[in-house]
Amino acid sequence: MGRNGRADHCGREQPIGTSHKRADPAGRVVIIGVGNPYRRDDGVGPAVVEQLRRRGLAGVTLAECDGEPTRLLDLWADADLAVVIDAVVTGSPRPGAIHRRSLRHPSLSGGRPTSSHGIDLSGAVGLAAALGRLPGTLLLYAVEAADTSLGVGLSPEVEASLPAIVDEITDLLTRPPRLRPPK
Repeated sequence: MGRNGRADHCGREQPIGTSHKRADPAGRVVIIGVGNPYRRDDGVGPAVVEQLRRRGLAGVTLAECDGEPTRLLDLWADADLAVVIDAVVTGSPRPGAIHRRSLRHPSLSGGRPTSSHGIDLSGAVGLAAALGRLPGTLLLYAVEAADTSLGVGLSPEVEASLPAIVDEITDLLTRPPRLRPPK
């Protein structure tokens, strides 16, 4: 564990503090910020994790990862809910645009955004499925990057997307699920 309670290079971090806010999903919840904060917008995942840390969500494991597939599998192992936040590069970029997707099934091949650091998240999901190590629910928040060059600090467009992601994840963890009426 690094300074200030942060995990180093995909290390596990213990559930954070105690709070009146409680993660509703039954079982283990892990939030994984994928990326490198020294490659500008590629640091969006770790930036979201840092903001969630400030929210004091009890019973939630927060971790940062460089995206190496086997490390991701270790982080989400035995989780009932895993949320991955990562920067993506698309063919027609809209910097700061947020893509939300369930990754429960490893059918992600084809024309889709790819991670800004070249990892194949669908490969990690496929490997997890083959090894029986998929979490109960696996969600991806992919944020379109404007700049992944060397340096620190997010572009204004990506920075502006942080509050929406943080609020949405906080709501997911603190509000009871809405049940659909039977048909």
